[in-house]
Amino acid sequence: MRRGEAILALLLSSYSMHRAQLAPILAAAIVAAASAQTTPSRSPSPDGVASIQMGEWKAGDQPSARVAAGKWVDVLYGRPIKRGRADLFGSGASYGAALKGNAAVWRAGANVLTRLRTETPLVFGTKTVPPGEYTLFIDLKSPTDWTLIVSSIPAQAADDVPTRSRVWEAFVYAPEKDVARVPMKVESLPFSQEQLTWAFTDVTGTRATLRLMWDTTMASAGFTAKP
Repeated sequence: MRRGEAILALLLSSYSMHRAQLAPILAAAIVAAASAQTTPSRSPSPDGVASIQMGEWKAGDQPSARVAAGKWVDVLYGRPIKRGRADLFGSGASYGAALKGNAAVWRAGANVLTRLRTETPLVFGTKTVPPGEYTLFIDLKSPTDWTLIVSSIPAQAADDVPTRSRVWEAFVYAPEKDVARVPMKVESLPFSQEQLTWAFTDVTGTRATLRLMWDTTMASAGFTAKP
């Protein structure tokens, strides 16, 4: 073999070796790019849930028996984050306006409408809420005058984030769908709650308090569970 042909053969052999080594790297890069394109966007207001079980338990009941006999009550909601915003609720005639947007009431969450699910009848004040799924709103009148609204308006959901934004922002509050309206106790927190939070506190077998906390404000409403 002449010298030129030997050099050409060597170059071709080297190219083939490098191509074989690069193939897995290129394949991995293609897979990573495809995965990045299909990964859904993260919601700026992550999903949250507050859950309790209610029931008439006896002192000697085992944990498994308590779970089996208990009735679930859940609040499912989106959790907006303060992110440096000042005076979230506003003041004076504009109190609550920024949170309500163009709606008559506040959805007290983000994304899909805030939902209450209960396996047992709940009594708020003089109103009984039968088992089922409901939506929650808050009527913000002033810093000391809040009303919790339990509504039969259905919540809507969507799988992709762009569609979610259009669906979530289009809700229409209908007062004729109110199942219960409950005055809330409004208090100041000794700290600032960065992310909106629903929570159940002071839970007994048949009684509990539903609380909402955000920034330095907390509002609450008590309820009882019917057997």
